[in-house]
Amino acid sequence: MKNMVKKKKVVKKVTKKIIVSKKKVVKSLKKSKVERIPTGIKNLDKIIEGGFEKNSTNLVVGGSGNGKSIFAIQFLIEGIKKGEAVLYISFEEKKEEFYTNMLGLGWDLEKYEKEGKFFFLSYTAEKVKVMLEEGGGDIETIVLTKKIQRIAMDSITTFVMLFERDVEMRTAALSLFSLLKGWACTSLLVYERNPLLDKKQSSRILEFESDSLIFLYFTRLDKKRERFLEVYKMRGTDHSTDIFSYEILKDKGIDLSSIPYKGKLDRFKST
Repeated sequence: MKNMVKKKKVVKKVTKKIIVSKKKVVKSLKKSKVERIPTGIKNLDKIIEGGFEKNSTNLVVGGSGNGKSIFAIQFLIEGIKKGEAVLYISFEEKKEEFYTNMLGLGWDLEKYEKEGKFFFLSYTAEKVKVMLEEGGGDIETIVLTKKIQRIAMDSITTFVMLFERDVEMRTAALSLFSLLKGWACTSLLVYERNPLLDKKQSSRILEFESDSLIFLYFTRLDKKRERFLEVYKMRGTDHSTDIFSYEILKDKGIDLSSIPYKGKLDRFKST
């Protein structure tokens, strides 16, 4: 009788180990199927399982002075380093002025452009609307002929403002995201909004539809303004829910701390 009890206990232990082992294998297989695209932002990839999911549409939201455009360019330059062709679509910046500003950070975009690695397209929000109606337009031509793998749109805010009704905005957002995914590109959209103060409903639609959402904060803590990053959501990713401080450095761009900020959002004061 005692031997039978012992055998049952042994069988239970072995069965439990097999089940646990199978779960680990399944979990590992699920993770291995997801191809990750490095962001180029120091320490960010460590908290999002290696980077953005390939062919995903990602949204970066932040107010003025947060380094949103720097984030976008850093993401594209990482692609160039890996031999990819990248496209930057600007709704507001003039090419020459923008190149000068980025050169001040140590990034020679003109050089990358001459090498056929970086493509700059100045677009109006109205043109994007027409592009959606045409099903791709000039942007699609560039993406397909130049074999673009990463796209950054900066900023999508003016495009959103074209729509008065939420239903129209959602339809347009879905059309845009569908086009981006159809081009098999990993995309980064920039939206200007202070996540702590501005509660615009229009951006909520974009935020809901995007595959990932990253908030950038530039706020006053005590007597000094500091920058913080939060990964608010990222589908299919076991991402960190902590907040991290970051700096903007020459020749490096956004330098994210590896140590989570210990304070709370309700301590932030924007003035």
